[in-house]
Amino acid sequence: MTNEPLRRIAWIDATHGVAGDMLLGALLDAGVELATLQAAVDAVIPGTVRLVADEVTRGGMRALHVRAELLAEDQHHRGWSTIDRLIADAAGGRGRDDEGAAGAAPLPPTASEWARSTFRRIAEVESRAHGISVEDVHFHEVGAWDSIADIVGVCAGLVALGVEQVVGSPVALGNGMVRMAHGELAVPGPAVSDLARGWPVLPGPDGAGELATPTGMALLRIGDPGPMPPMVVSAVGTGAGTKDLPRHANITRVVIGEPADAVGPPVGQSSSVDPLVPEHGARTMLACTVDDLDPRLWPGVLDRLVAAGADDAWLLPVVMRKGRPGHVLEVLARPELAESLREVIYQHTTTLGIRSWEIHRDALHRDWVEVDVLGETVRVKRGIRSGRVVGTQPEHADVVAAANALGLSELEVLRRAQAALHNV
Repeated sequence: MTNEPLRRIAWIDATHGVAGDMLLGALLDAGVELATLQAAVDAVIPGTVRLVADEVTRGGMRALHVRAELLAEDQHHRGWSTIDRLIADAAGGRGRDDEGAAGAAPLPPTASEWARSTFRRIAEVESRAHGISVEDVHFHEVGAWDSIADIVGVCAGLVALGVEQVVGSPVALGNGMVRMAHGELAVPGPAVSDLARGWPVLPGPDGAGELATPTGMALLRIGDPGPMPPMVVSAVGTGAGTKDLPRHANITRVVIGEPADAVGPPVGQSSSVDPLVPEHGARTMLACTVDDLDPRLWPGVLDRLVAAGADDAWLLPVVMRKGRPGHVLEVLARPELAESLREVIYQHTTTLGIRSWEIHRDALHRDWVEVDVLGETVRVKRGIRSGRVVGTQPEHADVVAAANALGLSELEVLRRAQAALHNV
């Protein structure tokens, strides 16, 4: 079997709200070391913030709350370009404070990329709200040291857990009024409303106040909306907000796991019905034609669509007007996910329009069996209809691993695996 690390997914349950400190607490509760988060923050703003974790109760639920204790004078107003430079320098091992002192160890490149994109999302929202260019944006609350610590810490925490994909639930935004740097505003505020475009949202209980902050909403957009993907869960963490509200647990949960199709069944076991098979019934087909997207981006687009809940997604090569080569992207999904998947397509491709139509899907049940090929285990997926096996297919990753271990061709291992099925 292959020894390569499995791709990990983080599913964020924001149905009770989301904020930077809540996500930070959830990742810490899921297994990230506090020292790892502190090192990431020190790489960007050394000697400025100390992270402290407390176990608390919110709405009767146990959770971790992380607070940032300021060790230096805070400057609330800071430009996006300044913050972007600090994070970029940290990824290159050149983290410095405002006085030019040498910083800590480099920030992981992926964490730096996610943190910079998160701040840029907030900057773009602020620029639209105030009618100024992104370069002229100066942050207020989210430009404070503790907010920088939240964003950098969350991105570093995801990387520390090996997360490559992020999927998020609908978000409870809250209601009522909240005091901001510019005065009192209705919930959700302009920044959260803008950041929530295309994302399923909930109001939360009456009188809850602000349940989603701009920082939390911007961090959530590292990923895509969708239900919890089929996965084998490896860790669960619960993070707490500052307030303990009546009739509402002020928490955010993070579920970490490996994709179920990558893990397969335990050795010696098979499942009678593969949980990855969607149920029969109505489906929506989404499609668009694209001729100006860098083709290297398509695998990531397909992965994001499946992670966001699509039953399947694929590409068809086409020749367009004037002989231009292009692709037709087609996505099959449950009708209730169509709108969130449209948002993924618009965000990650260059299309200007999406076609859709309703269809009916019929799917076979599946199970897994394991066969022995000269001492190597190869999983085989079977398609079942009315209790009868109508198709079999050895798992390609297992075939490749067995071929490498045995010094045989993949074709030979495939033949032996198919032959071994007669003994199952």
